[in-house]
Amino acid sequence: MYNLLRQKSQLKGWAAGLMLMIASQQVSAQLRDDLNLPDHDTKKYYLGIGLIYNNSRFQVSQHPSFLASDSVMVVDPLSTGGFGLAGMHTLRLSPRFEVRAIFPQLLFAYKNLIYHVKYPDPNKNETAVMTKRVESILLGLPVHLKFRSDRIGNFRVYMFGGGKIEYDLASNSTARKAEDLIKLKKYDFGVEAGIGFNFYFPVFILSPEIKVSNGLSNIHSRDPNLKYSSAIDKLNSRMIVFSLIFEG
Repeated sequence: MYNLLRQKSQLKGWAAGLMLMIASQQVSAQLRDDLNLPDHDTKKYYLGIGLIYNNSRFQVSQHPSFLASDSVMVVDPLSTGGFGLAGMHTLRLSPRFEVRAIFPQLLFAYKNLIYHVKYPDPNKNETAVMTKRVESILLGLPVHLKFRSDRIGNFRVYMFGGGKIEYDLASNSTARKAEDLIKLKKYDFGVEAGIGFNFYFPVFILSPEIKVSNGLSNIHSRDPNLKYSSAIDKLNSRMIVFSLIFEG
């Protein structure tokens, strides 16, 4: 009798385990049925397009002769908004890692410098506080390594980091009549890092992401003969970029 009761309890345990396994398989199957784009994660390569808003400014390093100057007292950077458009090319390396190249990336970036002038020249329409607006049209190639989390239903989070190279189509480094200009070099390179979120819809993936993009090179083409240029030694670009990416 003891053996029979033992066998019955074992059978009940096996039956309960089997029922739990069947139930979990049914739930998993139901979840798979509710997934949007279930085959997307098996793609080796896919494309996307990004709509971009950027907030840009300069990091200013003053020239050693700045203290000896009696014309420009203070130079302050001011953050300004811009916009852009980008193409996304993503290569899947593993379930966790992807490589993404962004090309072409076209950014319209605006950066302001606020000058406090001690002796403004009224003949040149100068005031005690002058704002110099520096416009850039940046053709860039950022390359990122992405680390992705597990997919939770139709949601996933990812982080990324990498580098960039940019060419300024609006560079004025060769301008001759540049008395009131801040000259910028054509090329810049830097590092980028950020975080994004994948939202899976039936026909596309929407990925809002934010990143910090810092230039490493000095993009200031200094001219010691110009008042607004001679006070500055180095200009490094600083940018916060928010993107809405559509992928399929």
